[in-house]
Amino acid sequence: MQQLHLGYSPCPNDTFIFYGLIHGKVPCPKIQFIEQLEDVETLNQLALQGQLDLTKISYHAFGHLRHDYALLHSGGALGRGCGPLIVARDHTTMAELRGKKIAIPGRLTTANLLLQLHSEGFEDVLILPFDQIMTAVTQGKVDAGVIIHESRFTYPQHGLTQVLDLGQWWEEETGYPIPLGGILAKRSLGAELINQVDTALRQSIEYAYAHANEPQIYIKQHAQELDDSVIRRHIDLYVNTFSIDLGDEGIQAVEGLLSRAEARGLIPPCGLPLFAA
Repeated sequence: MQQLHLGYSPCPNDTFIFYGLIHGKVPCPKIQFIEQLEDVETLNQLALQGQLDLTKISYHAFGHLRHDYALLHSGGALGRGCGPLIVARDHTTMAELRGKKIAIPGRLTTANLLLQLHSEGFEDVLILPFDQIMTAVTQGKVDAGVIIHESRFTYPQHGLTQVLDLGQWWEEETGYPIPLGGILAKRSLGAELINQVDTALRQSIEYAYAHANEPQIYIKQHAQELDDSVIRRHIDLYVNTFSIDLGDEGIQAVEGLLSRAEARGLIPPCGLPLFAA
């Protein structure tokens, strides 16, 4: 039995996706998954240290990991209308925020990459766990914050105002859906094993859709926000057909994001293919 160290976030979309895989609901013979649930920036850093065989990752971080990790076709977060939001206490503009302090959920998050790709002048950032960003904005510790996950649905309750939807900006700028996070596997595992895991992960998502109520206890054990409607909206927003398979459009979106980041010098170049050979 081969043990694989698997990292993913405690957010509802990930626990929904991985439920079947780690609870033995889908066939994956001769593999034992040892799961580790962490926020996405911690997963980014663990992958940079080579500590995870398989992991959810920000596409920004993937730009720094392509020599050691290959992308899976299944399990990721990519879509339309699901990008990070920039919020502030008062009505303001991106031009007025240039040079101001902005809270971000991690330097290697796709949220930060989109902020930097939008335009220059947003280098003064404060890195905070994603669930602390809205508080930092309301308390005036920062001028604005880039929010992700459940915060997309709850920021009005904190008296905050949306400055910019970075996902909408990306979609209008490129025509692509927004690639937020993907699932990576160490290239050293070999293509045969990686493809086996990729197939099992797709089956795990299909199992969760077919048995929608079954993963709920597991999801709630780890969710930051326990309201059933927020959890449902979260899953509906971040789990979609691209999660089952990136497909041609999803692949083009990932390649487009990475090529723009390379052109700006935000990630190093890499000549390896996205997927395992």
